[in-house]
Amino acid sequence: MNVMVSTIARIAKSRRSFGLLLLGILIAVRLSDPAPLEELRLRSFDLFQSLHPRDTKARPVAIIDIDEASLSAYGQWPWPRTLIADMLNRLFELQALAVGFDVVFAEQDRASPAEAMKHFRGLGDEARAHLLQLPGNDDVLAKAMGGGKVVLGQSGTRADYANAADSTPGTAVATLGPDPRPYLIGFPKLLRNLPVLERAAAGRGLFSIVPEKDGIVRRVPVVMKAGDELVPALAFDMLRVASGAQAMLVRSDASGVQSVAMPGLELPTDASGRVWVHFSRHDPSKYISAKDLIDGNVPAEKVAGKLVIIGTSAVGLLDIKTTPVDAAMPGVEIHAQLIEAALANSLLNAPSISLVLEIFGTTIAALLLLALAPIVGALTLFLTAALAIAVFAGTSWVLYAQYQTLLDPTFPLIVTLTIYIGLTLIGYFQEEANRQHMRAIFEQYLAPDLVEQVVRSRQKVKLGGEVRHITILFSDVRGFTAVSETFANDPTGLTSLMNRLLTSLTNAIKARRGLIDKYMGDAVMALWNAPLENQFHEKDACSAALDMLDGVNELNRARQRESSESGLPFVPIRVGIGINTGQCVVGNMGSEFRLQYTAMGDAVNLASRLEGQTATYNVPVIVGSKTAEAVARDFAMLEVDMVRVKGKSRPEVIHAIIGRSEVADDGEFKLLRDQWSILLSCYRKRDWTGVIEMVDRYRELYDKFGLNGLADLYADRCRKFSAVPPPSDWDGVYTAETK
Repeated sequence: MNVMVSTIARIAKSRRSFGLLLLGILIAVRLSDPAPLEELRLRSFDLFQSLHPRDTKARPVAIIDIDEASLSAYGQWPWPRTLIADMLNRLFELQALAVGFDVVFAEQDRASPAEAMKHFRGLGDEARAHLLQLPGNDDVLAKAMGGGKVVLGQSGTRADYANAADSTPGTAVATLGPDPRPYLIGFPKLLRNLPVLERAAAGRGLFSIVPEKDGIVRRVPVVMKAGDELVPALAFDMLRVASGAQAMLVRSDASGVQSVAMPGLELPTDASGRVWVHFSRHDPSKYISAKDLIDGNVPAEKVAGKLVIIGTSAVGLLDIKTTPVDAAMPGVEIHAQLIEAALANSLLNAPSISLVLEIFGTTIAALLLLALAPIVGALTLFLTAALAIAVFAGTSWVLYAQYQTLLDPTFPLIVTLTIYIGLTLIGYFQEEANRQHMRAIFEQYLAPDLVEQVVRSRQKVKLGGEVRHITILFSDVRGFTAVSETFANDPTGLTSLMNRLLTSLTNAIKARRGLIDKYMGDAVMALWNAPLENQFHEKDACSAALDMLDGVNELNRARQRESSESGLPFVPIRVGIGINTGQCVVGNMGSEFRLQYTAMGDAVNLASRLEGQTATYNVPVIVGSKTAEAVARDFAMLEVDMVRVKGKSRPEVIHAIIGRSEVADDGEFKLLRDQWSILLSCYRKRDWTGVIEMVDRYRELYDKFGLNGLADLYADRCRKFSAVPPPSDWDGVYTAETK
């Protein structure tokens, strides 16, 4: 029974830890983004598009449809190129802005006179000669393409018969940032059109569409690679040709492609160079039957001033795709919808910061549940979880519907539900576990009957603590061994001295509203802004440091007088002080049998390391960058160095506190500060001679403010660097070898 109760107690005590662990696991799962989670997210985006597809107020694109009626009238595909040329001529007569082909003309037209006569029998020499004088169908089509702006379609392929690129032009592609090729959707080879056609066209683009893993087309690449060649998508190159732009620009960074642009238009993409198409429902009004165009039955307003794509909706030609809004949409319409959405500035956008926002919002909701779970009832906790889910869903919907921005609602929903259920289940054990926990804590301090009163009052005592923004101070005696040797025959005298020293240091800290965290031999650790809030904790900590130095100086003067009277040797006490500010966990920590109010965190470790660096830099007080930034106007400070302290990989800019505000206003200190800034600039520019000259030139000034040791340190470094220069990638950061 006791074992069961103890187990329950441990579970109850770890309720928040369990929630945090669960949150961490779920965030790790999101970052790894397994296929089921990705599919769930994509399905939620599909639902949004299905409920609210894109509005089609303008129709800048027309589709010439090689439909079933056209195939019935003019025969199976491929058609003679002369018929395609007639279609082009008719479109240009109707003032089409540009024409794109969602088909590829990779082989010679077998209906060309020179090709066709190979299959004729009984043809005389005169007839053969006449046929050979006729222009080839491909030449006829190439000539027709010269009548306007034409973008030919190309296809990515793995086949060995793909055309060579030697004799055909390509679209000029510029890149800004790292090479985007590793991130792009790629094909080993590129299936091009006949060279005579490629040379006649104004542009060329891939019409290849790669669906998602579930077969649904949501994103369409606007730039791809074939081999090592960057190739635009058909839709994007039609926009480029129509606008008269000569090239396209691919922007990328370390995470992949960011956007694809041309003058006047920039399309944000995912890392693979794909755009999220904001689909409208299938629109038959965009379609013009190729038969009607050839027969001259198309009014000019259906084509004039529009981008025209020639493609097919015929099922037999196998170009039917599934989209979030339609189960069977012709591929040619996907190109048209991409152009429409781009021109209307209504492409969907899933910015890279979306993941950060999802995790941030999820973390806030989870932490809110974890914070409320111990102090509210089940109904309130349930309503909080339901409200969080509603906020996530509503925010995602508003961002989609109003701003065309995709923010995943499913991950926050999963995390919120999972943590709520986990907290609810573990909460069943909370009451008895909390009572057992309080008994274990208070039995050390209270009589049994009082312990029972506390338990019945349902108060909660927690191990651990809270995250606070605090300032930490560490002080330590420099050369303590030399001081202690003077008391070799008087241990009680050494104890008395340490008591006098620690009393002086403690009084200085307490006078500035600090908390003595602990004594560690001759060292002291103190905190500000915990447990009580202190708006000026950085300033109070720095003031306390200067007060501590004043106290040590006063103690040394008293000891010197005492030594003169007693004839005993006098070794002055010197202290080094390190101060840092940052986020830490503060609270009662320890075991079930002994608690201590203390702070833990990286900021604490750095403060301790800074105290150790006072000996290296020969200054009594060193503060971290966050502390220095907060008190820059209150004290006379100098930047000391950029240092990578032991145990940390990132460098820290450290400062020395020279005095209070009256020192900062002193003219000589201002001169010192300006000249020291120049010295540091010379040092970081590898001007070793300049540093040494400045140290010698301002020796008296350094001496006045007690900085000769610091100046000599830099002079010594520069002499060593003059003899053995640092490596070429030296960044001016000093790596501390000791704590």
